Amino acid sequence: MPTGAGGGGEESEAEGARDGQDGQDGRAGGAEGEKPLGSRAPHFIRRSRPLHLSWQVAVFLVGLAVVVLGVIMLPLPGPGWVVIFLGMGIWATEFVWAQLALRWTRRKVAEAAQKALDPRVRRRNLTLTVIGVALIAALGGWYLWKYGLVMPWKIDED
Repeated sequence: MPTGAGGGGEESEAEGARDGQDGQDGRAGGAEGEKPLGSRAPHFIRRSRPLHLSWQVAVFLVGLAVVVLGVIMLPLPGPGWVVIFLGMGIWATEFVWAQLALRWTRRKVAEAAQKALDPRVRRRNLTLTVIGVALIAALGGWYLWKYGLVMPWKIDED
């Protein structure tokens, strides 16, 4: 059942057909414990088409407000990406496209974490970090030797 709620009314089956889902997600197996795709609205809301449409509009607007807030936070202080993914999570309670986007994101994050734990990758990252720190320390030492503790905008012409 694509909606994930009990009852299995005609509206739920029509939504599953409309979304192109038959309860089985071809990209992510149900054996992994993932929730089925579709609306997670309460059954009494899904039963009434106008009420369900109003619910979807409200969920979309709340999710949009949260995503916009996250985008605003990207250049400003604050957890921009966390807020954007929170907005996507709000959308995923109602929309299949957001559920699929979040599944894809989770899968990519898990792959990146697994790759980061690979000993060869960790060794390479550690080596590059040491080289970078040594380079910054060398440049800082050269600057202090050449100019002392004077800021660049206060250097007198020699």
